[in-house]
Amino acid sequence: MENFKSFLKRKDIEISIQRYLIDALGAMAQGLFASLLIGTILNTLGTQFHISFLTRIIANIGGTDYTVGGLASAMSGSAMAVAIGYALHCPPLVLFSLVTVGFASNALGGAGGPLAVLFIAIIAAEIGKAVSKETKIDILVTPLATIGVGIFLSSAWAPAIGAAALKTGNLIMWATGQQPFIMGMLVSVIVGIALTLPISSAAICAALGLTGLAGGAAVAGCCAQMVGFAFMSFKENGVGGLVSQGIGTSMLQMGNIIKNPKIWISPILCSAITGPLATCVFKMQMNGSPISSGMGTCGFVGQIGIYTGWLNNISEGTKACITASDWTGMFLICFILPAVLCPVFNSLFMKLGWVKTGDMKL
Repeated sequence: MENFKSFLKRKDIEISIQRYLIDALGAMAQGLFASLLIGTILNTLGTQFHISFLTRIIANIGGTDYTVGGLASAMSGSAMAVAIGYALHCPPLVLFSLVTVGFASNALGGAGGPLAVLFIAIIAAEIGKAVSKETKIDILVTPLATIGVGIFLSSAWAPAIGAAALKTGNLIMWATGQQPFIMGMLVSVIVGIALTLPISSAAICAALGLTGLAGGAAVAGCCAQMVGFAFMSFKENGVGGLVSQGIGTSMLQMGNIIKNPKIWISPILCSAITGPLATCVFKMQMNGSPISSGMGTCGFVGQIGIYTGWLNNISEGTKACITASDWTGMFLICFILPAVLCPVFNSLFMKLGWVKTGDMKL
């Protein structure tokens, strides 16, 4: 057993929640951002601003036409797997071999491909690390082991993992349609909390394929955390803090939350209000890329996703046009209400002595 532990240590194989559910999941979201999400944004920009370079077909592969954004989106599986490998500290041959593993697991996982990539890329990466540089023909053995395990697991597991993720996401979206108030509150609060925790709300939403009303509630919860913390802590952190939290991430407050968890109550309460408002009053849906549901105001990706969803619905004929009510709902839920409610709640908690000046200083 001691020899096995020393082997794992030598290979930097750390079997832990931190490594697999925080580091790997967070990296997977970055891989998605750098492929699928950027591809979606490029397509949207090209369509809306009539940029010929972005709307022109630049490749035809297997009978499928691709724009610049389309090619970026098509590489999402490989990007996710390589990002996961990077988070797991994979040596070069393992990291490069994960390109194939990610493509296979994402393709065979279908709509739930991101979750399949997470599981399969982790296993393939760790096995690749285990055999790396253990033989004199490492340049053959390491890629063969990494790709072989990855392709085998993709064939055996990816369809089932993808189907399970899809069913879970569909169940959440169905439940939100049936009980928009309760589910709107739950989804908003849970996804919002996940955004501030050192895990990836974006990757979770992508893995579950969370769109529709549930996606709108998720956006609401994320915005409540980001915009809420940005405005609550403005006196302590100024414009820099407003920008870094408001269009960056509320995760910056995690250290302060550990010191005083009560500072987290205001944005959580706000998300419990804006979530049901999004689902019941404004019927705000996120029908763009599922990853956008977990991004909030980070680079305004959540709002771009909502807007892209409107365009998708119009092109499908399920929506006639973008209305003033659509814009009003999005701005109220994503920006105005969090910016107003969170400071109001926080001032109340300061009067109660739960929160004091300096508790949210970055």
